Amino acid sequence: MSEQTFELKGNLFTLSVLHLFSVDINQLRKELDEKISQAPKFFIGAPIVINLAKLQDTEVDFANLKQTLLDLQLNPVGICNGSELQNEAAKAVKLSVLNYSKDTTKPVQPKKNDAEVVEVEKEVYLPPQIVQGTVRSGQQIYAKNRDLVVLGAVSHGAEVIADGNVHIYGTLRGRAIAGAQGYEDAAIYCQRLEAELVSVNGSYWISDSLQGELWGKAAQVKQKNDSLEITALVKG
Repeated sequence: MSEQTFELKGNLFTLSVLHLFSVDINQLRKELDEKISQAPKFFIGAPIVINLAKLQDTEVDFANLKQTLLDLQLNPVGICNGSELQNEAAKAVKLSVLNYSKDTTKPVQPKKNDAEVVEVEKEVYLPPQIVQGTVRSGQQIYAKNRDLVVLGAVSHGAEVIADGNVHIYGTLRGRAIAGAQGYEDAAIYCQRLEAELVSVNGSYWISDSLQGELWGKAAQVKQKNDSLEITALVKG
């Protein structure tokens, strides 16, 4: 019997989402080039998903858009939130159509006079995932459906991701992502902020945007009004 040649598994990968607000590709090229120049090592070869939520039913030159991203050394992998016509046009230039949307579905509440028995599912608490020591360059740690606690530093080139909060008891020099699956109240806590990138619930800042008053100090990062807010960690 021959040995198995492959195995398919589900996994989590970090994808950057380009929220497109205009079909002006020349202006997009200019603005993206400026953004990439702030952290070229982070963006080179980065997989990009193009979110068309703000441009549905608008004609997009996907061939030009794809080539523009390739010229900027990005890796366009697909689109999301497009119309049927946009989806077909994207497929024609070998862009995938992906599902990407925040779940805004609210649970259905039973009526007061409803005679049916309603089964309530108890929420399961998952304890935090704990990393004993430093996360080294090239490593990626993902805490699914829980917080992540790192009892050391996060080195340059390392990445820590959690669906909940991220707690780092040392220096954050790499990348930290909290609320990876859409938890709006997630936060990143670290004893020394020197990050390449921080992200909470899809909002992210790179190093240049972080180098303010709290750079090199104990800080917490939270999402506020679809952006990020950095405040000092106050010792009790």
